Amino acid sequence: MSLKYFACKSSISGRLKTFKNTILRGFRSGIAANCSVSLKGRSCLTWKDFTAEEIKKLLWVSADLKHRFKHEKQYLPLLQGKSIAMIFEKRSTRTRMSTETGFALLGGHPCFLTAQDIHLGVNESCADTARVLSGLCDIILARVSSHSTLEELDKESSIPVVNGLSDLDHPIQILADLLTLQEHYGSLAGLTVSWIGDGNNVLHSFMMAAPKLGVHLKVATPKGYEPHQSIIEEAERLSKKHSTQLMLTCEPTEAALHSDVLVTDTWVSMGQEEEKRKRLRDFHGYQITMQTGSVARPDWTFLHCLPRKKEEVDDEVFYSSRSLVFPEAENRKWTIMGLMVSLLTDYKPQMPTLKF
Repeated sequence: MSLKYFACKSSISGRLKTFKNTILRGFRSGIAANCSVSLKGRSCLTWKDFTAEEIKKLLWVSADLKHRFKHEKQYLPLLQGKSIAMIFEKRSTRTRMSTETGFALLGGHPCFLTAQDIHLGVNESCADTARVLSGLCDIILARVSSHSTLEELDKESSIPVVNGLSDLDHPIQILADLLTLQEHYGSLAGLTVSWIGDGNNVLHSFMMAAPKLGVHLKVATPKGYEPHQSIIEEAERLSKKHSTQLMLTCEPTEAALHSDVLVTDTWVSMGQEEEKRKRLRDFHGYQITMQTGSVARPDWTFLHCLPRKKEEVDDEVFYSSRSLVFPEAENRKWTIMGLMVSLLTDYKPQMPTLKF
């Protein structure tokens, strides 16, 4: 199946002012539209709950903070006096480091809680934990095994709850992916992203966000490893609403055809170790190589949320100039900062709105 797309001081000062005003006029409508979007007090469990304009606002804030902190070297204690409870039932590198360093850089205090520190639903009910933490901190980020745990935390807490990963969704990863693609391509609308691998939580989040930003999705999974049916149905509805295309297949080459971005993830997630031998057998032929990319667009790029195994993508692709995996990993920090600032403050970006 194929898809179709796809030399005086005052004079200088005056000229600079005119130029600045021209630029601002060009961005004014976008700024007005996005500044009207407020996310303060909201939780973030899944992109299903967010509109296109809300996701765009988050990406804009993230890009603005990245520019001000990284390039302008500004000091912005936007979250001074605030604290975050970080509940981790599952280990992590990027989620923990991006959240801890990002929240601290903003002047806040991160509190890391492992399964040994806090036993959700064991020594204390999830509901009671949510109520206790609501009185002790300003926001909760939870990386959990079951999505229902997040839903209960959100229901019982009086502060925002952020999904740091669950078995159903990984929204903060996709925010980083989208910012990475916007930075690389200059815009998102009209891009074709091809997912080749497991129909997992990261893919679910892609399917809930991409159509809203005008991104086409092509998904290749082995039989029996498809995305959750309810996610497929919602993604089909979103694709129709936003006039994007969604394709599901079992053929990696079919998915890669004419694509801008090739994406994969681990084939064996945490908690699936006993299935490793079977999964490696079932995913045979799904490794992303230069051969896979030979049918994609000439300027195709590659994403992986990490950690990566060689069976998922070979070294030639992973360490090539096409690979955006390390900027993608860094953007986990800027996007989690953007999300936290948006959920806890009325911050308005200083830079012009991004092109989407």
